Amino acid sequence: MALHPEVAAYRAARAAAGTPPLYTQTLVEARAADLAAIRAGSGVVEPVTEVRDERIPGPGGELPLRVYRPAGSGPLPTLLYFFGGGWTLGSIDTADGICRRLANAVPCQVITVGYRLAPEHPFPAAVHDCHAATSWIARNADRLSVDATRLAVGGDSAGGNLAAAVTLLSRTGGPPLAAQLLVYPNTDQSGEPAGDDDPALFNRRSVAWYRTHYLADPAHARDPLASPLLADDLSGLPPALVITAELDPLCAEGQRYAERLRDAGVATRLAHYPGMIHGFFAMPGTFTDGRRAQASAAAFLRERFGLPPRPTEADDPAVATGVGRDDG
Repeated sequence: MALHPEVAAYRAARAAAGTPPLYTQTLVEARAADLAAIRAGSGVVEPVTEVRDERIPGPGGELPLRVYRPAGSGPLPTLLYFFGGGWTLGSIDTADGICRRLANAVPCQVITVGYRLAPEHPFPAAVHDCHAATSWIARNADRLSVDATRLAVGGDSAGGNLAAAVTLLSRTGGPPLAAQLLVYPNTDQSGEPAGDDDPALFNRRSVAWYRTHYLADPAHARDPLASPLLADDLSGLPPALVITAELDPLCAEGQRYAERLRDAGVATRLAHYPGMIHGFFAMPGTFTDGRRAQASAAAFLRERFGLPPRPTEADDPAVATGVGRDDG
């Protein structure tokens, strides 16, 4: 496995700066450093027509929402996006860049929810918060100008895990979902993390650190809401785009989840990015493939929402299919 040249430069810069891994820091330090790193790599902040904050009832108290609305009147197709951060770090600010770009690129309304974090609120608090927010948004579609027939969920890393869990809950309890966007998702917490211990990159020690905070009881790793790959049945779930990065310790489990979805009859596209690392999707200011992966996600959502393709997509295979192998 060879590092993409942009990844090699990023790794060298972190090593030269002596940037400590998040798992060596206190929670307070790690939470501040995580947000700073994301902002540094997210690129230009795109303006959108409207950004507003709301608060809604949740299982453990009020939950913050942030709504990103592009130009357009009336109910819009909507993506509910769950931020990453290993269920331990992050806030509605974490995915700000992603939400702005997807809102403009699809275009669609994007809503992100500030679910409760571990270890203060371990599994399954975040899952129940995210499903409660999804259900509330569907019930209050008129208030938020949401087209409830075109409601999707998505997220990166832990957010991808939460999006997958929400689809499992929504399959029987609603609301109906049009699509799921899973960006390098955690799908199996029952085994040993893959990869090496490169301190300059997200590695298997990172995975174990987050898992320890999230799963207060190690037996919870077998619960499909924590490990969607372990669900007995994945049929009847919404169409999926699964994005994986070759050098990510979560790569193999993300690919296995895409295979299991397909085997269950779910329309699924797998977009794999050689030489890329965990986090690249959130860092389009640093990685060209981050920009391409976001464009690929927007094209997938356009298709699922019944919107016309952008004129440039047919001419740019990187946008239409993702960089590297796309076998959707």
